[in-house]
Formats: sequence, C-alpha cells, structure tokens
Amino acid sequence: MHGKRQMNEKPKNFNSSIKRLIKELKEFRLIIIIALILATLGSIIAIFTPNILSDLTDTIADGLVINSNNMKKITNEIMMNYDGKDITIDNVVINNKDQQEFKQILSTMENNDSSKILSAIDEFPDSIKKLVMPKMNMDMIKNIALLLLILHLISALFEYIESISMTIASNKFAKKLRNDISTKINKLPLKFFDKNQTGDILSRITNDIDTIAQTMNTSLSTLVSAITLFIGTIIMMFITNAIMAITAIIASFIGFIFMGIVLGKSQKYFNARQKELGNMNAHIEETYSGLNVVKAYNGREISDKKFDELNEKLYNANRKSQFLSGLMMPMMGFVGNFGYVAVCIVGALLTINGNITFGVIVAFIMYVRLFTSPLTQIAQGLTSLQSTAAAGERVFEFKDEIEMDNQKDIKKNLDKNKMKGEIEFCDVRFRYDGKEEDTITNFSAKAKRGQKIAIVGPTGAGKTTMVNLLMKFYDINGGDIKIDGISIKELSRENIHDLFTMVLQDTWIFDGTIKENIIYNQKNISDNKVKEVCKIVGLDHFIRSLSNGYDTTLSDNDTISAGQKQLLTIARAMLQDSPFLILDEATSNVDTRTEELVQKAMDKLSEGKTSFIIAHRLSTIKNADLILVMNHGNIIEQGTHEKLMKQNGFYAELYNSQFEL
Repeated sequence: MHGKRQMNEKPKNFNSSIKRLIKELKEFRLIIIIALILATLGSIIAIFTPNILSDLTDTIADGLVINSNNMKKITNEIMMNYDGKDITIDNVVINNKDQQEFKQILSTMENNDSSKILSAIDEFPDSIKKLVMPKMNMDMIKNIALLLLILHLISALFEYIESISMTIASNKFAKKLRNDISTKINKLPLKFFDKNQTGDILSRITNDIDTIAQTMNTSLSTLVSAITLFIGTIIMMFITNAIMAITAIIASFIGFIFMGIVLGKSQKYFNARQKELGNMNAHIEETYSGLNVVKAYNGREISDKKFDELNEKLYNANRKSQFLSGLMMPMMGFVGNFGYVAVCIVGALLTINGNITFGVIVAFIMYVRLFTSPLTQIAQGLTSLQSTAAAGERVFEFKDEIEMDNQKDIKKNLDKNKMKGEIEFCDVRFRYDGKEEDTITNFSAKAKRGQKIAIVGPTGAGKTTMVNLLMKFYDINGGDIKIDGISIKELSRENIHDLFTMVLQDTWIFDGTIKENIIYNQKNISDNKVKEVCKIVGLDHFIRSLSNGYDTTLSDNDTISAGQKQLLTIARAMLQDSPFLILDEATSNVDTRTEELVQKAMDKLSEGKTSFIIAHRLSTIKNADLILVMNHGNIIEQGTHEKLMKQNGFYAELYNSQFEL
C-alpha cells in the first residue's frame, strides 16, 4: 500500500502536467488571476516602501542639524556689512546689535567648528537663532508617515483578499476533484482494481489532492509574489544607486554560494536517512506483523540484534543530516547580516563623499532583506510545484482511465418481481487482460428456477470469474449469458445487480448500528423483520448480549469476530428479496457448528430462488440440485452429489481429499 507521497517526487512530464492542471482550473481561473494580481501588487508596494522610508529618514535627519545654508548666508552678510545696516534674510530682520553679538560669538570659535556652533546656538540672538535653529518639517514627516501607513494597509488588504481568494479556489478545486474521482470510481471496470492497489487509489484521492490544494493555497501566490519582489527589488536598487546595488547583490550571492555548497554536500546524508528510515520501518512492520512467529521460534534475540544495527545506521544518518539541516537558519542569517554589513560599509564611504544620503543606506538595508527572502521562497515554491505536478499527474491519470461502456441506450429491463428465474451460459469464453490463455473456455450450463447450483473446483479453476461475468463485472469475450432468455448484453448493469443477492467471502461492515448494517440500502424494513432474520442465522442471542442491542454502533475497532461479521452479511442478504442468490464462500469464516446453522438458513433463504454457491467445503453443497465441477475454465463433470460420487472421478477425488488425514 502506498503511504504518503514524498515531497521530492518528480512528475514524468512537468510541462504537460502543469498544462493539464491549468486546464482543469478553467472555472476557477478568474478568481486565481485576481488573487495573483493582488499578490503582485502587494509585492510592488513592498518594493517602493524602502525609498519612501529613505525620504522619511532624510527629512528627520535634516531636522536634527542646523540650517547650514542660512548659517553661511548670515555669516557672509554680517561680515560684509561694514555700514552696520539691518539685514533681512527669509523675512527675518537682523539689527546691528544682533550682528555684533553674533560676530563676538564667532570670534571665540576656531575655524567655525560645526560642533561648537551647534553647542553655542542657544547663545545666538533670537533673530539669528530663528534662521539657523534645527527644525523638523513636521508637515512633510506626517505626509510621508501617512503615505507609508496607507501603503501598508493597502498591502495588508491585498494580502487578505488574495489569501481568502486562493483558499476558496483551492478548496473548491479539491472538492471538485474528489467529486470527479468519486463519480469516476463508479464508472471504472473491475479489471482496473485488479491491476491497482487499493492503497494507491486512496493515496490519489487523499494525499495527492491535498498536495494540489495546499500548493494552490500557499505556494502559488507566494511564488508569484517572490518573483515579482526579486525582479522589482533589483530594478529599484539600481535606480536608487548602482554601486550600492552591486554591493548588495554580490554580498548576498557570496552567502548563497556558500550555503549551496554546504547543502549540496549534505544531500547524500538526507538520502541515506530516508533509506535507513525505510529499512527500519520495514523491519518493524515485518517483526510486529509476525510477532507470534518470532516468539514461537525464540527469534527475539536475532530480531533485536538486527533492530540495533538498523537503529545505529539511522542514528548516524539522522545525526549528520540534522546537523547540516540545522545550519540552514544560521546560514540564512549570515547571508542577510553579511549583506547588511557590506551595505553599511560601502554606504558610509559614499555618504562621506557626499554621493548618497543616510536615508539611502536605510533603504538598502531593507532592500537586502527583500532581495534575499524571495530566493528562498522561489526555491521552495518550485519544489512545491514539482510535487504538485507529480500529484496532479497521478490524479489526472486516474481521471483519464478507460471507463465501462455507456449503457444509456439499453432500454430492456427485467422486473425482479416477474422473473422466471432461469439462467443459461452458452459457450462462454473469457480472458483477463494481459493473459495469453483463456480463463473460461466454452463454458455452458443451464439453471432452472428454484435450483441450487453449486460450482466447485480447485483454486484458479474459474469459479469466481463465472460469477463476475454473470454480474457483468467483466464483459465476456465470446458466447453469451442469458437471464430468462434475454442476453445480459441487452441489460444494464444496474438492472442485473438488482436481480441478484450476493454474500461474499470478504465481509463488509460500515460504521453504524447493527440494525443499519443489516438493513443497508433497503426500505420499509421493520425491527421485527430484522430480529426474525437474526434469529434464523443465530445472531439474536449475541446481539442482545451487547450493551445497546440492535442499536449498538459497530466500527473497525470493535472486537467482533470474522464469523459474526459473516453472519451479519448473511442476515443482510436474507432481507433482500431478489430472484437470484450468489454465495461465494459465504460460510468460510464460521465454525462447524455455526456452519450447520447457517446452512439451514441458506436453505430457507434459497427457497424459490435460483442459487449459485461457490464452496471449497464440499460438505456444504451435498444437497445442491446440480453441482458443476470446473477445472481450467471449463465444466469437466456435472450432476448431483450422489451421482458424482458414484462416477468416482475428479469431484469424488476432491471430496475424499478433504477427509484424508
């Protein structure tokens, strides 16, 4: 049985799988496009915010230093004003007294040191102080801060709408796929299930569809957003400052190259871990499934020794892989921090030379984070996309399986309440797909109303195959099967299934009460009728011993024996009023005493019905009206039990072999 799929599974054809996935998403295309557009717009907003933050930083920085332009203008005007006249700068009048006071303050400073000027600014005359005093442009700061707030709110709104849209689309698509598969599974021929494991089919319905939905919900929009962010960040960095952009990119790629080298060398340890984990799980499953044999043969010591060896190998592989895996986050931190350091060093040099402002450095620190983060997201998104393509490929393979032929054109219908009850096999031939020889060869037989027909023979003789052909689970390759003179080719499968009651060797109990299990898919069945049937098959005493009697809920975890499950299915069959009855090893899971009780119940059940009984216990079919002995797909003997025993042929040999010691 297939377990949960590995995330590193690759599709056979990535491009065709993605194209098919896009085609299947046709009805959800609009909402997905809207979501991806919103994700892109959110990334674009994130790209522009560092430059806006840079402007905010520069505006705040300008408000922390004196007005150097006015300072130079005032100094030049006062020093050149030999007449002592009033000076007007920016509509502020500086009288002669203020000028002289300013000159005196400047004379105490060496070379007009800016730091000393800033410390002495409080001693300046009010008129001069008003012109050179550091002043925050609060209106501009408020406007920039408000713009940043609005952009972040819009980005959050886009992200919310995108997330909701993708969640709706992914879940509806997953629901659609499950509905399609549920519909498809009822249209597939039985040969499909012969060739495919049940676990693999279940894995397609659950794990594979969940993988597709999860990728749509998270990875798809993240991938688009990350690509937009990555490209947009590079463009904006070069627009802002080419030297700083080259510095940030080179610094980040140096870190990623180092990380790639380490992770490349660690891949073999991850592969080894998966291999050793598989070996360990196989050994544990093997040991615990055969625990009784291990104990009976005193094999605990050798089993424990092998377990210790596998456990040691798994420990070493885990230790090495986890150590290297643990380096991922520190290395990611190193990449980011290395980029910050490089940006700060180069930015400081450019600021000293007057090429950039302090705000540009702040912007590039943010750009480094925006540049490195998408690379990881893109790598994860592409890996997820690979896994999704593989999952989609498996789901679509299932959807494309060849269905049973359409029977809408079939108009004939047999009423089960007006049946003669006759079945005839006319030179039936059948071969399973892929087989070189026929399984059934020129099979002919006739069953009359009320007859009990037993089909016996060695394993592989074709007994169950004949029943499957009769139920139209498979289409015959040659000959014909007629029900009341009408070929089954002219009858729909649903009509044929309605004419038969089947009790199989494999029991089927669903989660529900005992009464619900017995009544299954039948209407107008009274409680008294259910109890009457259970008394006939010998279940009534067992059911009444349970806590809630017939209302006791059954599940796979309940301790109910295989024989009791078989009796429940026989009781279920007895409630169904059909003209034909098929018993395929129906008493194989009951003990000899119960078998006798069930046999009597079967006799009563088969009254007035044409019955087909497949049995390996030949003692259970001694009272059959006709016994068909099969071997190699054909009837080699037929007759009653007494007649066949007198012939002393193949049947007699089979019968006697069951009583040999």
